[in-house]
Amino acid sequence: MSGRRLVVEADGGSRGNPGPAGYGALVRDAATGRVLAERAASVGRATNNVAEYGGLVAGLQAALDLDAGADVEVRMDSKLVVEQMSGRWKVKHPDMQKLALQARDLARQLGSVRYTWVPRAQNGAADALANSAMDGKPVHRDVAAEPSTRADDVQPAPERAPAVTTVTHLLRHGQTEHTPERRFSGRNDLPLSAVGRAEAEAAAERAAGLGVEVVVASPLRRTRETAEIVAARLGLPVTVDDDLVEMDFGDLEGLTADEARAQHPLAARRVLTEVDVPAPNGESVADVSRRVARARARVLREHRGRTVLLVSHVTPIKLLLAAGLDVDDAVVHRLFLGAASLSTVAWSSDGRHSVRLVNDTAHLR
Repeated sequence: MSGRRLVVEADGGSRGNPGPAGYGALVRDAATGRVLAERAASVGRATNNVAEYGGLVAGLQAALDLDAGADVEVRMDSKLVVEQMSGRWKVKHPDMQKLALQARDLARQLGSVRYTWVPRAQNGAADALANSAMDGKPVHRDVAAEPSTRADDVQPAPERAPAVTTVTHLLRHGQTEHTPERRFSGRNDLPLSAVGRAEAEAAAERAAGLGVEVVVASPLRRTRETAEIVAARLGLPVTVDDDLVEMDFGDLEGLTADEARAQHPLAARRVLTEVDVPAPNGESVADVSRRVARARARVLREHRGRTVLLVSHVTPIKLLLAAGLDVDDAVVHRLFLGAASLSTVAWSSDGRHSVRLVNDTAHLR
């Protein structure tokens, strides 16, 4: 027992679930927060959960290579992996069982290992490594083996440029025939209803006073129609971003919540309360979160310092609000957004983001 304390941060992802997958992991010194090792690698075609287990195994191996006697805290945003490795949930998937056994074998060789769930927003470094792996850029870095820099060699840090703020106004589309009955409305291509078009017109008048410079929309018909009505009022073109599309509700599509519970009782309950569980033949909130993060990164890169109107759907807008608040994606189950509602997030280049408005429908009254 060395008495040294290390922190392992691990994550994994799949573009398709299953699809091209990769993991990321890093090891920090618990006392200083200094990164000691980084790992990122592809795992071929796999699910998110298998990739996350791959990150766990790589992180534990890196910690073992650093100090076999260390006490290790593993931090992951996968509640499934944390609960399974803590012994509270069973591991049922064969591929995950093999990786869980590898992880347990590595853990036995360390001083002690405990598992902590953290919100996705607090696991950004591991997530970035996983995305690097999925982009075909593996990482194997051991900081301790790199040349050190003497204090005399360190140059004064240059003055930081002033922070730049990009404002995103988040507009949910107007009503369709599904909206009044609160039906699961994901990848269908329903048009706006007469009420929905009137709501879009009202939103256009509201947007005219917001200084909008760019309009970006989901590709589905209801969002494109809403965006086109608003953009016509503003004299702007509409750019389509496929990553802003609504969650794929699979077999729940078109059902009310009661109908979903009657036809798919277990699946409906889990989809409505968890983030890692996909709808039958559809997506999970976590799947949507990954692509919404890509869309957000593009907007902030391509429209830096501008005011952007994003016309999207309930789930993507809730996830953008979660990112602005720096809270876990599970908050989507605690938010309500009305049709044609407006929310606003300001994104500062120094990382100090702020949510300025949520579910405002004053323009509809």
